[in-house]
Amino acid sequence: MFETPDELHSLQALLDTSLAGAGSHLKSIIRPGDSTLDAEQVVRICQGMCTLAIATVTRRGEPRISGADGHFLHGRWIVGTHRQAAKARHLAARPGISATYMRGEQLGIFTHGHAVPLNPEGTGSDPTWPSVRDYLVDHYDGDGDEPFWDESVWYRIEPSWMVAYSADPVGLLDRQPSV
Repeated sequence: MFETPDELHSLQALLDTSLAGAGSHLKSIIRPGDSTLDAEQVVRICQGMCTLAIATVTRRGEPRISGADGHFLHGRWIVGTHRQAAKARHLAARPGISATYMRGEQLGIFTHGHAVPLNPEGTGSDPTWPSVRDYLVDHYDGDGDEPFWDESVWYRIEPSWMVAYSADPVGLLDRQPSV
């Protein structure tokens, strides 16, 4: 777990505010205390690499969905792609992004926000980039000197909305493998 107490508090506030502002249909499915996950549970579930569905928008306003490795660090999703990928072009022009992490009908974590490049090409990196890069190099068992790191751009999703659903939160956490 990488989250500080302040980051967990901030994540919980985001989860609570997002669900409170949701429509009646969503609230009929995601019910507080019954089918929701709190911040600590989200952090526990999202350890290691999570395969996300990422939505970006083309210049004509058309949505595009693609897969991405997601890493939940400090209460935020970190996602990467090749610098020449369509999603990198979309995010450079329009940083709005949605991300979904699902496991069948048992888990859904839905996030909307904007993408902040951590290692943009040709400019200074985000102050968090060195520690995020160290985590990623360790995760992918690399030495950090491979062309992959120069060819990839990584983003932090700054969420404006996030809800976390589980049909069986207690059972889901009991079945969670240790990392």
